[in-house]
Amino acid sequence: MIYTVTLSPSIDYIVRLSNMRFNVTNRTDSEEFYFGGKGLNVSQVLAELDLDSTALGFIAGFTGDAIEKGIKNSRIRTDFIRLSEGFTRINIKIKAGGETEVNGQGPDIPEEALEALMKKLDAIRDGDTLVLAGSIPKTCPDDVYERMLERVKDRDIMIVVDATKQLLVNSLACHPFVIKPNRLELSEIFHAEVETDKDVEKYARKLQEMGARNVIVSLGRKGAFLLDENGETHTCGVLKQPVLNTVGAGDSMVAGFIAGYQKTGDYGYALKLGSACGNATSFLPGLATREKIDEVLAKL
Repeated sequence: MIYTVTLSPSIDYIVRLSNMRFNVTNRTDSEEFYFGGKGLNVSQVLAELDLDSTALGFIAGFTGDAIEKGIKNSRIRTDFIRLSEGFTRINIKIKAGGETEVNGQGPDIPEEALEALMKKLDAIRDGDTLVLAGSIPKTCPDDVYERMLERVKDRDIMIVVDATKQLLVNSLACHPFVIKPNRLELSEIFHAEVETDKDVEKYARKLQEMGARNVIVSLGRKGAFLLDENGETHTCGVLKQPVLNTVGAGDSMVAGFIAGYQKTGDYGYALKLGSACGNATSFLPGLATREKIDEVLAKL
């Protein structure tokens, strides 16, 4: 079983209008909403790839109800901690020429709720996969990922960490199976300019020396780079199609990489499928669909 953890899920409410004026009433040209949060995105794309997962995290209020109902399907089992106060956050994304975001804070997470989540990790067994994805709510302790990894350290599981800065660095002592920084995050971690392909490989190897088994670096329009645990490097490009959406593209890549590796054990194919999923999401208003993934995969 694959377990995904989303500590701060959201409903992403997207509004589109030709122009945005302040201090007056604006009316949208169109609007849509998606159930968001990095771990939930991974679960949803895994479902498109015919893989089952259990979604863990916190929900609250009517928005939490909507998320639980909205993402559950035959491939996704939800096992959230329900908080008694507050409501799951709503993120507003205004697309009017450019893009403006207003992200909600989400509910407070008390220590007893956090401990309840830790206990759910005890269901994870040898051979399972645990995906820790995204930032942590401000009411969670800074070491929450480390506490989760400490809880499962004696089990033979595949750990995937998609986080930024110190959250990512602190996870490396647990030797995660794969991590996925982007070029900017490499620069932030090492306080260095990461510009060339040699730079990317250099700092990916440093992350491997610090504990990561496999390191994917997403490079935006230049595609993606993988340093696998055998020391081999792999690259995959992107298709030149209009980009409609960047939200969830990285999460889609993570899902595709997990699926590709679990199905074949081949790192090159895993990166290719991950790249296809990331591309597919960027070409759609929402997350990648199986139809779009297959279309992109055939062309990469």
